[in-house]
Amino acid sequence: MPLSTTPVLQILLENYGIREWYARRDPVSELVFTILTQNTSDANAFRAFDSLTSSFKNWTEIANADEADIAKLIKFGGLSNVKAPRIKKILQQLPENEGRISLSFLEEMQLEEAKIWLTSLDGVGPKTAACVLLFSFGKPAMPVDTHVFRVAKRLNLIDENVTVDQAHPLLEQAVGPENVYNFHISMIEHGRRICHARTPNCTQCFLNNICPSKRSNQRSVRESS
Repeated sequence: MPLSTTPVLQILLENYGIREWYARRDPVSELVFTILTQNTSDANAFRAFDSLTSSFKNWTEIANADEADIAKLIKFGGLSNVKAPRIKKILQQLPENEGRISLSFLEEMQLEEAKIWLTSLDGVGPKTAACVLLFSFGKPAMPVDTHVFRVAKRLNLIDENVTVDQAHPLLEQAVGPENVYNFHISMIEHGRRICHARTPNCTQCFLNNICPSKRSNQRSVRESS
């Protein structure tokens, strides 16, 4: 039976603090940036995003640019020959509002309707859609990246056989709309600082008393040393 998210969230907030939501980027920028983060670090994605956006006046120009030119500009992010045609095609699918490519209409949509619309775009999955909806609109969509997925499984917030795509709605419902933003940010923080992929620092973890994976993680570390 999965552990309740309530004690986990409470402990995370006590240690990492409560974050006030703010609009991180405009929705189209968030969409393109999240595509660039796929299979690379945030630092590389930032470089690729800055290179791309500083080379064109607007998204319409990028939508009309040659794929090869886009690929050269985003090479820092890796898989540029995959991401370039994906970005170009997505931008061409987005509607224009007052002469510019825009996703502002998503503001008026209900959460599930907005998710369905975004994931209908080629190359946009649940995580990318959730990032746009959470970070640009403040809608309670739960992005599940590698950190959130790993920590949630170790804490038994989701069953072992749950996939990444399945984890999005499960964690979203378990946390509740008012806590999605802080849960997501705190879980990423915890994954980066303590609950590392290969060698989780269980001895320093403040979730140790309720973490069912603590003993196995510590045993794995001892066996590998």
